[in-house]
Amino acid sequence: MKKQIAALLLAAIPMFGFAAGGTYPLDSVSIDLTDKAAMQDGAKTFVNYCMGCHGAKFQRYERVANDLGISEELMMNNLVLTGAKFGDHMQSSMTADDAKKWFGVAPPDLTLVARVRGADWLYTYMRTFYEDPTRPYGVNNKVFPAVGMPNVLVGLQGRQTIGCKQVQIEENGVKVFDQLTGLPVTHEACDQLTIVPNTGSLSEAEFDEKIKNLVTFLEYSANPVKLKSQRIGTYVLLFLAFFFVFAYLLKREYWKDVH
Repeated sequence: MKKQIAALLLAAIPMFGFAAGGTYPLDSVSIDLTDKAAMQDGAKTFVNYCMGCHGAKFQRYERVANDLGISEELMMNNLVLTGAKFGDHMQSSMTADDAKKWFGVAPPDLTLVARVRGADWLYTYMRTFYEDPTRPYGVNNKVFPAVGMPNVLVGLQGRQTIGCKQVQIEENGVKVFDQLTGLPVTHEACDQLTIVPNTGSLSEAEFDEKIKNLVTFLEYSANPVKLKSQRIGTYVLLFLAFFFVFAYLLKREYWKDVH
């Protein structure tokens, strides 16, 4: 028994290490798992930009198509780029041997990454790559310093650098405004992420929406039955509440003559 417990603890260590992160403040993102259009767009982004290195090996193309309202023909023609079949798992197009040769280690599978990291972490991480010529791929990341992957979405977001810009002052989390003019009180900060104009195909708002959709898909992928589970849980609670009324009345009837 002790050996089994020790084995479980050792198996959990990599996950705890993966979940650990820096101190960079995370941006909040609201995820709606009922928004199929968002998840469809996220699936498209995942297939086109992530699956070259990462896979979602615990997810199937068929399951994704059925859950997201995508026809088999549309899925096979637009989202299956590896020669896989409709019922196959969503494996990366890169083999494990090639991954070890090129990166030293195989990139992690992303099926459950949203459970490990959380939506806010993923949303902030994918938007905070910046140019750093000291790194092997020429980029670093605010959330994950010394990151070991390239910025695959740079063509959409544009080149992002660390630069100086005016930032509104906050006190205890509240933004400060000038009492006379009502204008924001700012100061120059030189550790801010700045996108080089005209280097990306999307505006900042469009890119943020694109990343939100990607995170929504990863949230779905990490727990495809979440909405169904919540719905069943609601029914169970309603049944228990309904049953409790009759159980209480029956108990009162049995015990009314007991003194």
